Amino acid sequence: MCGRYASSRAPEDLAGLFDARLDPDRALGPSWNVAPTDEVWAVLERAARDTGEVRRSLRPVRWGLVPSWAKDPAVGSRMINARVETVHEKPAYRRALAKRRCLLPADGFYEWVAVPATGSAKAYKQPYFIRPESGTVMAMAGLYEFWRDPAVTDDDDPAAWLTTATIITTEATDRAGRIHPRMPLALDPDDYEAWLDPAHQDTGDLRALLHTPADGRLAVTAVSTAVNSVRNDGPHLLDPSP
Repeated sequence: MCGRYASSRAPEDLAGLFDARLDPDRALGPSWNVAPTDEVWAVLERAARDTGEVRRSLRPVRWGLVPSWAKDPAVGSRMINARVETVHEKPAYRRALAKRRCLLPADGFYEWVAVPATGSAKAYKQPYFIRPESGTVMAMAGLYEFWRDPAVTDDDDPAAWLTTATIITTEATDRAGRIHPRMPLALDPDDYEAWLDPAHQDTGDLRALLHTPADGRLAVTAVSTAVNSVRNDGPHLLDPSP
């Protein structure tokens, strides 16, 4: 799975990298400890209401997909990842795979290894930060959905709609697999257009675009256990563990 990641690049830089429009009134700060239900940056393409023109934008969404038919948005906390092996079949994801795909920019992601207790120390979980060796941005493959809050009567009220997303994951078979059996999938820049295009709805072709981040050329670093708490944030979380 991917249950925590870092996303510290400035929104202006991300908008340039993904050739996306940025709404200056909808800003998120950098985070080195992105957790489920946090607002995160997503790159997606939607047709404009007034003209029908498909536009690519960088916008905040909440991490943890809430299907449109869900009765309670709290279900999103359990839907932060979608398995690539079944994403085209699961009712919560299959329509989003066909019509509502996005990219979630990341510096890298965290995974944990359980360290057993010894005679002098308690058991704990050692976090590892996994990132492209090149230091380039990871464009994690995601799906997004809109959930209508029935408590808000006006459709035009921004509070009426909740936009959420999930990260598509696969079996980890490279260096990351030594840490955890699952990992997020990513896309190459040449495939952004095909993945984001809402008119492209062949799910077999779309799944074929997904691959291991950085083609498996990943750096894996043991980092401070401070990242284990979602209350902690800052670049110091990426410092190598002593």
